[in-house]
Amino acid sequence: MAIWNLGSINADMVYAVPHLPAPGETLAAVRYQKFLGGKGANMSVAAARAAAHVHHLGAVGPDGGWAVERLLEYGVDTRHIAQVDTATGHAIVMVEPGGENQIVIYPGANREIPQSLVQAALSEAGAGDTLLIQNETNAQALAARIGRDLGLRVCYAAAPFDADAVCEVLPFLDFLILNAVEAAQLQQATGLTPEALPVRDVIVTLGAQGARHFDTNTGETRDYPALKVVAVDSTGAGDTFTGYVLAGLDRGMPMAQAIAQALRAAAIMVTRHGTADVIPDLKDVQAGP
Repeated sequence: MAIWNLGSINADMVYAVPHLPAPGETLAAVRYQKFLGGKGANMSVAAARAAAHVHHLGAVGPDGGWAVERLLEYGVDTRHIAQVDTATGHAIVMVEPGGENQIVIYPGANREIPQSLVQAALSEAGAGDTLLIQNETNAQALAARIGRDLGLRVCYAAAPFDADAVCEVLPFLDFLILNAVEAAQLQQATGLTPEALPVRDVIVTLGAQGARHFDTNTGETRDYPALKVVAVDSTGAGDTFTGYVLAGLDRGMPMAQAIAQALRAAAIMVTRHGTADVIPDLKDVQAGP
């Protein structure tokens, strides 16, 4: 089994600030760090560190070779990452002492992934594999349609949220992961509550309160509490959760066990500064935060 992730690859420039800036306010950062990031790269690294076999589908610019090498070092198959003429995507992340953040993203090469690359990569996938997509790349609907036709488990992490993007892939999904704000936005756009969506499994993440799983086939809803930790940086926690959930399912775990493991991984993640480079590995997660 394997996970095929059509995902973004970014350079994350992280600035520690005394507080998040108000409109028109100029702040002096107290610390600067550069990490591998992008929601797609974060999810690929998380799934690989959770012991899944992960193929990343994406693109970088001429300046992005370091990011591909880093993904490879972390155990991700990078054969399906193209180099294009557009600059590699990047994000400016501001983090205040309590761990809350503000993020500005430049998509760059993430929106220039060749459709032929997506088609060629997924031709190697097997029925029962997982396809993961999120809203920082192009070709989402194409990949979702191919994934459905090939019998893959098609999962969408609905961030950054865009109602039209979600609605375009909704008919092809087996699994949808979104946070509480995104769930409310999707309900406003579609008129459907999470349990009424035409998707087998829906997970709504609830931050410090944990996560809620909706099995729309059985009608069962189950809450999973978060572990109590002192957060220093929430960046990448949702991506870590997604990667760990899907890796657990790919490795044959029941949903409840996969979610519990993913919550432990996310709890460890918020105690660390950074993104893909500091995602915990399976040994850390099994030991607990």
